[in-house]
Amino acid sequence: MRLSHWLLAMYRSSMYTRITESGGRRYLQLVEGHRDETGKVRIKVVANLGRLDKLSPTKLDPLINGLNRAVGRLENTASDITYDSALGFGDVFALHELWKDLGFDRALKRALRSGRREIDAEALVRAMVFNRLCAPDSKLGVLRWLETVAMPAMPEGITHQHLLRAMDALLGQVDAVEMELAKQIRPLVDRNLTVVFYDLTTVRIHGEGEVEKDIRAYGMNKETGGIARQFVMGVVQTAEGLPLMHTVHPGNVAETKTLQAMLSRVLQRFPIERVILVADRGLLSLDNIDALTSLAKEGGRTLEFILAVPARRYSELVETFRTLAFGAEGLAETTFAGHRLIVAHDPLRAAEQGEARRARIAELDAMAEKMVGKLNAQDEGATPQGRRASDRGAYSRFTRAVAEAEMTRFLKADLTADRFSWSVEEEAVAEAELFDGKLALITNTTDISPAEAVARYKGLADIERGFRVLKSDIEIAPVHHRLPDRIRAHALICFLALTLYRVMRMRLKAKGHSASPKAALNLLGRIQKHTAHAGTRTLQGVSRTTPEQLELFDALSLPKPV
Repeated sequence: MRLSHWLLAMYRSSMYTRITESGGRRYLQLVEGHRDETGKVRIKVVANLGRLDKLSPTKLDPLINGLNRAVGRLENTASDITYDSALGFGDVFALHELWKDLGFDRALKRALRSGRREIDAEALVRAMVFNRLCAPDSKLGVLRWLETVAMPAMPEGITHQHLLRAMDALLGQVDAVEMELAKQIRPLVDRNLTVVFYDLTTVRIHGEGEVEKDIRAYGMNKETGGIARQFVMGVVQTAEGLPLMHTVHPGNVAETKTLQAMLSRVLQRFPIERVILVADRGLLSLDNIDALTSLAKEGGRTLEFILAVPARRYSELVETFRTLAFGAEGLAETTFAGHRLIVAHDPLRAAEQGEARRARIAELDAMAEKMVGKLNAQDEGATPQGRRASDRGAYSRFTRAVAEAEMTRFLKADLTADRFSWSVEEEAVAEAELFDGKLALITNTTDISPAEAVARYKGLADIERGFRVLKSDIEIAPVHHRLPDRIRAHALICFLALTLYRVMRMRLKAKGHSASPKAALNLLGRIQKHTAHAGTRTLQGVSRTTPEQLELFDALSLPKPV
């Protein structure tokens, strides 16, 4: 047979089983069917497998399994194939690889090493950190979440008490933990680390009663604008947005008193030669600049600062602002309190602020006129429906409305007059308009331009974005712990989550990827781990990754799951 005819014959042939009858009995045969050169079907018996009533799975399974192995298929089994619930995998796998890449696993293991501890504290802390990024929940919620994900390198039998003991271990070695983490962060920091940003936020907290050294205190909450039980958290980060360290303070702490301890720790942990501290107006007072400068000079370093002028000092700048001459870029420079004063002016913003103020004054003015109209009508004998008005009642309503609108500087009620009367303080309005649309900065730097100083101060807004991540994606609040150490441990866990979030953001941005860390984790979280059981065999596999998911692993510089 010519080669082409042989190949055609092989292509046309097929092998299968058939059942035949002979002498009233049924037999199982393995046969091969093919067409000859004329196109006729020819059947060839390859093997007689025996009488059908004598064959059993025990006899046939070895043959079937051998054929399956030959083509890489699952072995035959009389048992049903069962499947475990699918577990989330892609997001925790990516975070675990990033955790290892940053060296956080080694850092925590070194810091939390103890021969007396029976728990794997590093793994438990890692689980709580990943939970803040993937599905933030309470410590009991962490246990429920762990049942839904295939967390790499995670011990079995974790309980709520294990998580609490891990938090206690974390704070029992807080200095060692933070020093080890600082060693891992240093390679990511710019070589000179000349600029550090520092800001504080308030974190709401629940719980009744008092405990020793309680850091839950009532203070002005930055979210609600009212009084709330809270603690205060500070964050230090680089100009690139990488968090360096955090601080935890009682909820009623004076913000300016947190700076010296913070700067001392930064100088201790990072090899900074020149420090340019950028902080908001509520943090850095002119009163403690000398103390901070002396602290920096103790290590042969210099401290420079860029800070917004505190609102309480605005009254000292009225005459200065009246004589400022702004250039084409909307910038002006002079001196104040012995330092450079740089002022940026935004005309559009100034017009918006001025118009909003005038509109609110006009609204309150119209309210007062309406009350006067009602009082005059009563005096002329009119008896309108409703409660009878009085001058004293009009004073009370007006002053309350002015106070709620924060307009007491601009609208004054004459409480000495017999009849309700008020006035608009035009001089105060004109003085306020001097500061509309303006950003006033004080700095002792001499080698940067006004535009550079403004740009660096505006970089402080990135910490605010980090605080929003802490309170939204990571859900640091509300906190339900009572003990100070547990609260500090919770803050450290959230800070570690923020660090991973920011490193993800930096890597995605560097590769030009548009996804946010939250969106990236949501997409990677669709990669699942599956487990199937067939007889005595257990098979595991990962769901097929999409091109978008593979692109994310490349952008994050992380290995892909297999």
